[in-house]
Amino acid sequence: MTDHNIEPVVVVEISSQTNEMVETEMAGETDEVKRETKALIEALKRRAQTEAESAGTLTRETYLNAVRQAREAIEREKLIERDRLEHSWAVMQNETERNWHLLMKEITDFGDRFQRAAKAAWEAFNTPY
Repeated sequence: MTDHNIEPVVVVEISSQTNEMVETEMAGETDEVKRETKALIEALKRRAQTEAESAGTLTRETYLNAVRQAREAIEREKLIERDRLEHSWAVMQNETERNWHLLMKEITDFGDRFQRAAKAAWEAFNTPY
């Protein structure tokens, strides 16, 4: 019996430079995130090396344009991610501020009710029979 859903395991050799960089830059991440990041960096390095070696058939300008486009695509992705984080932070700040104002209103309303109750109790206590 064979399982058709099993993905092949690819062993990627990680250079010491990549290993050191990921371990330093991503110290707080899980081992799985670090492992996948290292594999991605090594794949990008191999791809860049392959492209550089085959650049003899391409003009240098074409190759540089392709590299620039790849870098810009990666940077755009980072900007999108940063924008999402900034938006989430702004939403959280707005919610916190709104909840703070609601809490202050509740405290003020409670204080007013407490004052009215104290005044009513004082008047009831001091009212002659």
